[in-house]
Amino acid sequence: MLRDGAAGPEVLLGLKKTGFGIGKIVGLGGHVEEGETDAQAACREVHEEAGMVVLEEDLRDAGLIEFVFPARPEWNMSTRLFTARRWIGDPVESEEIIPEWFLVSALPLERMWQDAEHWLPAALGGEAVAAVITLNDDNQTVASAEYSSRGV
Repeated sequence: MLRDGAAGPEVLLGLKKTGFGIGKIVGLGGHVEEGETDAQAACREVHEEAGMVVLEEDLRDAGLIEFVFPARPEWNMSTRLFTARRWIGDPVESEEIIPEWFLVSALPLERMWQDAEHWLPAALGGEAVAAVITLNDDNQTVASAEYSSRGV
């Protein structure tokens, strides 16, 4: 979710309260359920995590990231990125997330997964990113990041 704030563009992120990534600031989203498209899952997750309604037609493709966890291959995942500038409702805290608006120019990267610095600014700047992020054996820090982007 992106909006124009008084001090510049803002993005809605959230403090993860449970599960994978607990204690980190993360983007809204999650797993794709059986029978769902990536876009349908994004809309459902935004509603579950922040109580807001986003329509599929209001999603903008922001790219794809492949995460590789050599020490825990069962964690490997592909993540579709979307942004939206239209939605219904205001963000509310859920069991999983405490949502908060952040200036795009002052992202809380030190409180996020380390990989975010490699792709998040570009995705929020209107580029469609494609990245392969390989994590170290600690499953936290980035061993390598192969990245490309294209304007959309």
